[in-house]
Amino acid sequence: MVSGCLRAVEILLVEDNPGDIRLTTEVLKDAKLYNNINIAKDGVEALDFLYRRGDYSDAVRPDLILLDLNLPRKDGREVLEEIKTDPALKNIPVVVLTTSSAEQDILKSYSLHANCYITKPVDLEQFSRIVASIEEFWFSIVKLPGM
Repeated sequence: MVSGCLRAVEILLVEDNPGDIRLTTEVLKDAKLYNNINIAKDGVEALDFLYRRGDYSDAVRPDLILLDLNLPRKDGREVLEEIKTDPALKNIPVVVLTTSSAEQDILKSYSLHANCYITKPVDLEQFSRIVASIEEFWFSIVKLPGM
């Protein structure tokens, strides 16, 4: 647990692939840090969660967003742009975690103020290590607002 932090770290995972959801949540459950993972399976659901609309009226503000780019209904680029242009949301760190290694996706994500861009590996063990390192970096090394 992060010193001085008595509450769970809130993570919003925006991902439509059931296998990636399962693996990410399993790795984060085994993390050293007490966390709570909320899942949005598309861009519209993610924004409803962040704006506390509909079924998400009691949603908590995430400390970190793990965002896939290739999402149904509203893609991750649109979600990222909306988050980073909203004064109430722009300080939430967004880690783009996607299968795309296309240079234009990397450049676009950083131009939209993503905090980092990680390409998902195909190998499950490597994917687990990446998710664990995200947790280690963002919650043990980096100082986040409000923590």
